[in-house]
Amino acid sequence: MPLRFLFFIILAVVMAIKKVTIEQFLELSQRHVVLDVRSPGEYAHAHIPGAHSLPLFTDEERKVVGTAYKQQGREKAIKIGLDFFGVKMRKMVEAVESITRNSSPSSKIVLVHCWRGGMRSAGVAWLLDLYGYNVYTLTGGYKAFRNWALNQFDKEYDFRILGGYTGSGKTDVLKQLQNKGQRIIDLEGIANHKGSAFGGIGQPAQPRQEMFENIFAIRLFACSSNDDDRSFWLEDESQRIGILNIPHDFWKSMRTKPVYFIDIPFEERLHYIISTYGSCEKEKLADAILRIQKRLGPLETKTAIGFLEENNYRECFRILLKYYDKLYNKALHNREDIKALLNKIECSSVDPMSITEKLLSCATVNA
Repeated sequence: MPLRFLFFIILAVVMAIKKVTIEQFLELSQRHVVLDVRSPGEYAHAHIPGAHSLPLFTDEERKVVGTAYKQQGREKAIKIGLDFFGVKMRKMVEAVESITRNSSPSSKIVLVHCWRGGMRSAGVAWLLDLYGYNVYTLTGGYKAFRNWALNQFDKEYDFRILGGYTGSGKTDVLKQLQNKGQRIIDLEGIANHKGSAFGGIGQPAQPRQEMFENIFAIRLFACSSNDDDRSFWLEDESQRIGILNIPHDFWKSMRTKPVYFIDIPFEERLHYIISTYGSCEKEKLADAILRIQKRLGPLETKTAIGFLEENNYRECFRILLKYYDKLYNKALHNREDIKALLNKIECSSVDPMSITEKLLSCATVNA
């Protein structure tokens, strides 16, 4: 094949690969497969929600290439990278075929990104384009996405806060609101944690802070990017959910929004808590009690654990529920102009369906 002809083939391939902004990338990602070609360790730390891992290099290979770049220069690093890349080309193409077959079988469009939109994404994009895919790469790579994600928490949003003491079934109410066509963001669902010292029991491992923020940012974008003016719902939270933190500026905004407080009798909530946590392992419950012993106090801690050892869950949880009621009440009223923000909704029991009806009725009146 003449060299001139080969040059034009390569040039056509390069020109066919389209670079897009983060906004364009996110819009396309709703319909097409996203391929993250960073190393497995980078992907595991945090990634664009929904992206598939297609590492060009292993963690060790990435380290070798990076060291060569620093110590021996760009050309040497590229040659080493090509040695790693060459033997993987067929397997990478087959992996993409499998991913697209399962995710979007009728589409030949794929979105590719690396850390900064550099050589890793360019190399994989070239390969997939050569094979016949229509390839888009993200200008600025994952770093551009992270900047975009962090910027989402500085924006102003129209949303309402679902409040209520512990044991009010607020997460179940959020689900009912969603079933009624309301927009919601379930922060505890994203965090894999129910918020209290007991909130991690029976839950999957929490994501890293960066991944929590990535998912949260995408949910905010989804709730605010539609054409209509509907607000969305969030559950009232402290800034910390397990080991994770709600971004500070957004959490400050949460403290200024209308609170729809579902007020349910203590005994009803106690029954709900027993049904939720009564089957949990005693050791995990005891560990959770010990984590709050400084604030709970030595006497109440000893008494609660004593009831737990006697299988008297009702009296154990009664102590804990009183503690959390005081904690929540203090946080609820530690808002500026709480009287103007607070809407109390009297409910006789923890019945998510009836609570949701009352909630929507109250929200309509106060709209």
